[in-house]
Formats: sequence, C-alpha cells, structure tokens
Amino acid sequence: QLHLVESGGGLVQPGGSLRLSCADSKATSLSFYTVKWYRQSPGEQRELVAGSGSGGSTDYAHFARDRFTISRDPAKKTVYLQMDNLEPRDTATYCCCAVLGGFNKWGKGTQVTVSP
Repeated sequence: QLHLVESGGGLVQPGGSLRLSCADSKATSLSFYTVKWYRQSPGEQRELVAGSGSGGSTDYAHFARDRFTISRDPAKKTVYLQMDNLEPRDTATYCCCAVLGGFNKWGKGTQVTVSP
C-alpha cells in the first residue's frame, strides 16, 4: 500500500520558486498511477493544481498553467511540481494524490508560504 510523502515546501518571497516532490516512502513506483497535486488554504476548499497521467498527459488549473510544471522522474519514482513566479495567493498546504482505478491515496502535504 502506498504511503505518499511530500517534500520541498517552505517560505519563499514573491517571485521565487519551489520544487515539490511526491514519492512513496517505500519507493514504490508511481508509473502506473495518475498523480495529482492539490492545495488547500485555511478556510478555503481544496483545489486541483496539476495532474500527471500514467501515459504522460498533464493538465493544470488555470492559475497554474503558466507558472507551474508537473513532471515525473521514473528512476527516482518521484513526481515533481515545479512552481515559479510564486505569489502570496499560492500560500497553501500542497498534497499529492495517487489514483488508480477507484483507489486514491493521499499524502499529508507540505506547507508553502509566499511572503515578503
């Protein structure tokens, strides 16, 4: 069973960049899973940020399309979310979710704070 762990969050100034990582703690390959990144701010609903299909497709929320990039490193069994030109409104807890058929597995998330 997957145990997803996110990393790479932190405090960054507006305009800065972060790269988030999502991997299974037991190094299970995520190649067969669709992996999605979500985010949630206090008092707000969770929203989809980006997704990566097992066949290589990607999709992005409108706010992420020009600034964020989702990618996979099969050798490292990791899915990344590169976030550039960060804005204060991007402050949130970011979680990854692996999907296979009716199976969803969530990580606990990593905090991203964008502040001067």
